[in-house]
Amino acid sequence: MVIATVREWSDEEGWGVLDSPETPGGCFGHFSDIQVTGFRTLSAGQQVELTWEAPGFQQDGYDYRAVSIVPRPADS
Repeated sequence: MVIATVREWSDEEGWGVLDSPETPGGCFGHFSDIQVTGFRTLSAGQQVELTWEAPGFQQDGYDYRAVSIVPRPADS
């Protein structure tokens, strides 16, 4: 698991892009990968704990895909 920052997120489309040094160019994230109860959303600039994979094909133009996204508390 690595720390990543949300670059952009679309609630309407249900996905966004997460940035970390381990995922150069960005990591595709889907709302179903967010590990929270209730409405699953993220905000640009928010920090998250990210587990990712490199599936060997591009997911919407990204070489990396999130497997698990855990929002971090704002004060961490």
